[in-house]
Amino acid sequence: MKKFFLSTLVIVLITSCVSPKVYKDLESKYNTLKDQNRELSAENDALLNAKNKALNELESLQKDYDDAIAQRDKLQRDYQATKTNLDNLKASYDALEKNSSASIAENAQKNRELLAQLEAKEQALATENARLEKLKKELEERSNRVAELESVISAKDADMKRLKDAISSALTDFEGKGLTVEQRGGKVYVSMENKLLFESGSWAVGSTGRQAVKQLGSVLADNPEIAILIEGHTDNVPYKGNGQLSGNWDLSTKRATAIVNILRENPSINPENLTAAGRGEYAPVASNETSEGKAKNRRIEVILTPKLDEITKLLNDM
Repeated sequence: MKKFFLSTLVIVLITSCVSPKVYKDLESKYNTLKDQNRELSAENDALLNAKNKALNELESLQKDYDDAIAQRDKLQRDYQATKTNLDNLKASYDALEKNSSASIAENAQKNRELLAQLEAKEQALATENARLEKLKKELEERSNRVAELESVISAKDADMKRLKDAISSALTDFEGKGLTVEQRGGKVYVSMENKLLFESGSWAVGSTGRQAVKQLGSVLADNPEIAILIEGHTDNVPYKGNGQLSGNWDLSTKRATAIVNILRENPSINPENLTAAGRGEYAPVASNETSEGKAKNRRIEVILTPKLDEITKLLNDM
């Protein structure tokens, strides 16, 4: 947020002494920063919701545990009271035994009834103690899983932050040329506009675009645990080529495949981690009503996803 407001202040200060073109570029960057801030806030809210849900479940289990403690204590008091009563009756029994067989018979019956009650209380107490131990164990296991889940999520976020920083550093030369790198939803997105990669209607990657993809590949080669999805996107203008393609969807797929082929030139990148997909015009990031919006929509997006097997297992166990 501090960076966001600092950026805003810088833009305000600069607008008074820069040309309209520079001001417009700064204003565009400022709007991009605002969008990124909103996305980060949404991602943060989603993570907090997931954490709060786990904590709510933990609180519910703690309440069950506390209720079981209270029930056990009540049974313990009942048991003690019954035992005291039995002891008193035994004393009375001993005193009456010398004087009256009828009294003895009466007390014997009461003793049998009290012994039966005592056995029932003992059985109930044992059952409650067993349930209490089970709840205590479940509570400890759930607490450990929540802590482990928080640790794994934090570690994954940190890893993806380091990956984003490494990619941004490797692609510094291409800033302002239609390339952006951002982190959201636990993933890293590298977006390259077609002006950096392709000629209009073509899926052949130019020399500058090839260099950018190779430099990206050098970072991905050092991160073999990352799944790499390459998506091709177009604007909504119908393809009017020479008949080699069936339309925008086909063009976007061939462009995504062209990026995959360049990445495969790096022998350290596992081909099993690569996926090429064409989405045509159906996932725009800007309006197709303007030339600027169409330019943003004509792009390649490289989506980097950490392996989530560990997180999935933890969630399934909760």
